[in-house]
Amino acid sequence: MNVTMPVVRARWCDIGRIADLVTEALAPTNLGAWLVPDEQRRPTILTAVARIWIEHALLFGDAFLLPDGTAATVWFHRYRPIPPPARYADRLADACGAHADRFLLLGRNLAARRPTEPHNHLALLAAPGPAESDRAAAVLSAAQRWMDTLSLPTYADVVTDDDRELFWRHGYRHRDAFPLDGHTTMHSMWRLPPFWSGRASRNARPSARRPLALPRNGPVHGWTLR
Repeated sequence: MNVTMPVVRARWCDIGRIADLVTEALAPTNLGAWLVPDEQRRPTILTAVARIWIEHALLFGDAFLLPDGTAATVWFHRYRPIPPPARYADRLADACGAHADRFLLLGRNLAARRPTEPHNHLALLAAPGPAESDRAAAVLSAAQRWMDTLSLPTYADVVTDDDRELFWRHGYRHRDAFPLDGHTTMHSMWRLPPFWSGRASRNARPSARRPLALPRNGPVHGWTLR
């Protein structure tokens, strides 16, 4: 099927641009501050870790950019188990130093709650700067349309009320939530593709109603982390 979308599929040469978007979105947030309390080192560390996962996604998934390069999504195709990035522990230690344990803890928490059935996993959505909500909606909508052609559910973890509202408008439903630290709660969300005919499971069952309001986290500009 030849599908034309208002996003461009990322290539290896786009990794640096996407990593910069992720860093710009994440650095000012509570989650970014928890991952790297050192404000001066935070951008450098976040960029280095983002590069590891974006490179991995281009091997085991996809990434998409708006044509002007102002927003991006990064996906993993979880049709089967995916190995960790090559030399991940060593690369993470080189990138983060003493902060590596927090990235590892976040990764373990997210992995423990991830659905077990085949799905496409939205690991990163970054749309920083002015008009970020419009760009986040545009890049999510376009990338989601491409993912729907693969006829599998999609899954994401989001942080803020605004992000949950954005994903709700795009067909995602709340799955569960868990506290990350004293300031941040991660919300797992699940979306069935149009005309879904697969067998439902306890992992895939969405909430019957819109979830009640949960405590508001600090501001995040179009960020989800896997």
